[in-house]
Amino acid sequence: MIPQTIGIIGGGKFGLAIAKLLSPTVDVLLYSRRTSLTDSINADHSYRDITFSDNVRGTNDLKSVCQRCRTIYIVTSSVHLRKVTHEMAPYLSPEHILIHGTKGFDLLPYEIEDPNAIHSQISFSDIKTMSEVILEETDVIRVGAICGPNLAAEIIEGLPTATVIASEYDEVIKKCRDLLTGPSFFVFGSYDLRGAELAGALKNVIAIASGILKGRQLGKNAEAMLITKGLSEIIKIAEVMGGSYEAFLGTAGIGDLIATATSEKSRNFSCGMRIAQGEKTEDIVASMDEVVEGLRSLKIAHHIIKRYRIVAPIISSIYSIIYEDSDIEFSINKLMRFPYASDVDFL
Repeated sequence: MIPQTIGIIGGGKFGLAIAKLLSPTVDVLLYSRRTSLTDSINADHSYRDITFSDNVRGTNDLKSVCQRCRTIYIVTSSVHLRKVTHEMAPYLSPEHILIHGTKGFDLLPYEIEDPNAIHSQISFSDIKTMSEVILEETDVIRVGAICGPNLAAEIIEGLPTATVIASEYDEVIKKCRDLLTGPSFFVFGSYDLRGAELAGALKNVIAIASGILKGRQLGKNAEAMLITKGLSEIIKIAEVMGGSYEAFLGTAGIGDLIATATSEKSRNFSCGMRIAQGEKTEDIVASMDEVVEGLRSLKIAHHIIKRYRIVAPIISSIYSIIYEDSDIEFSINKLMRFPYASDVDFL
């Protein structure tokens, strides 16, 4: 029996982590535009101190991945996913299964980077989850998302963790569970694809906020309060976007939030720490190898709460700090005095 080959699109840390998870049971074909990465994998079975078995191969040919692999993991940044899937589309069919690992949003036709974008012009129909982008750009039907506490560095080290495979299709959930489950990696299944995607994208905003508190050495009590009230805010946003709060109370929600909002291995948390220590956001972004998804999600969340008048003081404060140069101490003190009506306000 010829072993199946599983494709991975994207050579960031999470893509490399998935390659390591898959390699004990299947052949892996990893696509990246970086020839330095693919050449290193093919020549030395390693890249930046990450070692791979010899059944992991690299390629710069997107077409070959689509033609050779019926199951493909897409792990790119949210700003690039539409372009990548558009390029893949001519070589994909309904026979393919696509699972993405991207925690962010797509926004058309507006450019969220434009600070003059008008809140009233942006509606929920303009904001797409990553699975919606895949369905719009390709003929693929069976789509899923890998969600949950997925700190890539820990997965690569073989530390224990669990994840959620969210899809409307049993076949996708079973396929991913069979492929990824291992001694240190447990896979849950969920049919709430939209809820899991919203949780994954929005929690990055709170992770940046938590990093700011850590950067100012404000302690665990403040961190716990921020994560708890931040969870409430992102649930409110998700509910008006058609998601359910249940997804936020499981592994893909609070589990992922805790991991991302407390670990320096999280890009979003680390970004917040550096902002608190006085670095400019643009300098932080330029110094990082991979995208800080929470910065883009923060802009989109800010537009949503303005357009739909959602009470979200944490998100509003973090937006003001990062994009309007508000003083961090003033913003934190203002948050501490915010007149919350109740403790749990999303049930």
